[in-house]
Amino acid sequence: MSGGRLEGKVAIVTGGGRGLGRAMVLGLAAAGARVLATAAREAAEVEAVAVESGNGRAVPVTADVAREEDCARVVATALDRFGRLDMLINNAGRGMKYVNPQFLTNPSRFWETDPNVWRMVIDTNVNGPFLMARAAVPAMISAGYGRIVNISMNQSTMRRAGFSPYGPSKAALESETIIWAQDLDGTGVTVNALLPGGATLTGMIPEGLPQKDRDGLLDPSIIVPPLLWLASEASEGVTGRRLDASRWRGDVPEAEAAEAAMDDAGWLVPSG
Repeated sequence: MSGGRLEGKVAIVTGGGRGLGRAMVLGLAAAGARVLATAAREAAEVEAVAVESGNGRAVPVTADVAREEDCARVVATALDRFGRLDMLINNAGRGMKYVNPQFLTNPSRFWETDPNVWRMVIDTNVNGPFLMARAAVPAMISAGYGRIVNISMNQSTMRRAGFSPYGPSKAALESETIIWAQDLDGTGVTVNALLPGGATLTGMIPEGLPQKDRDGLLDPSIIVPPLLWLASEASEGVTGRRLDASRWRGDVPEAEAAEAAMDDAGWLVPSG
């Protein structure tokens, strides 16, 4: 892919300071896009990513996606600074470590979860994407163009014992994806889900995980090739789909790679 493929495009990546978010910010910036990278608390992380992106292509913004006013401010910043908004990547999320730091080895049952932690996870993972999309969509509809990408996970993990409320939150996000795609049909704005396709080395992985287990984790950069395709004109008309980055093939034309990565599993928007 050429370095200027997304030249002139403007994207927002929530949770852009680490893991998948960092990889996506750097990937979009390298492809020529201007990127607003948000973080709820870790300002130093998104500031570091902005520096790493080079040429001022990434702008760090401290914002909590669970706060309506913060979401509106992020979108307003993109429009005020760059005059447009082409893409929203809903990546910010809170995982199981907030429920139980030993969730992989000693999982909690749902009734043992602190209700305040449950609400925090749902606020970030379900309400956050809604508030960001709600703030971003009017400008996209006005422009007749937009890309919303919701970062999801394997459906088997959504059903995994001990994974409440993280699993239910991602199931809700996929439902949001399919419904929003239909709501936006005909506007030029598409909505798709994108997942790495397996356990990935991100901040959601417990620090105490043995190295032998860490060695088998996916690198966050795996998500960049399908993301750049979704961000580009090549994905025109593709909406209500879910793409598994681990199934993306770099040795075939992009259209073929995208088709191989499609993993709708019953979530496809009905045709007609």
